[in-house]
Amino acid sequence: MPSLRMMPKVMTLTDAAAARVAALIAQKPGVKALKIGIKKGGCAGMEYTMTWAEEIGKFDEIIEEKGAVVLIDPAAMMYLLGTEMDYKTDKLSSQFVFNNPNQKSACGCGESVNLEPATPPGFAPAEA
Repeated sequence: MPSLRMMPKVMTLTDAAAARVAALIAQKPGVKALKIGIKKGGCAGMEYTMTWAEEIGKFDEIIEEKGAVVLIDPAAMMYLLGTEMDYKTDKLSSQFVFNNPNQKSACGCGESVNLEPATPPGFAPAEA
């Protein structure tokens, strides 16, 4: 039986994302991490969520990279498996961007996505 540690990393951060997350947390007394999740909504079916976490939940996945601390909501783990979080700045905006291999499509405005749960090698979903 495979252990949980044999699974690929849920999410990685680019240098730009890690620097921005660390800078934002440093400005928020009492905040321990940025928590990433997903929720149903938007025209494509799902949206990413980001909230400040003052506590680390019992089942949260903890990602500590390059000085940043990010938590992954347990309900979002299979949808975020293998995702790279980036931070991009252009002439008109700055935003976090998720390069997610589980994303099948996105709406035209970029606010919502269609995600399918990941199935890591050697992990078979239960048969109905």
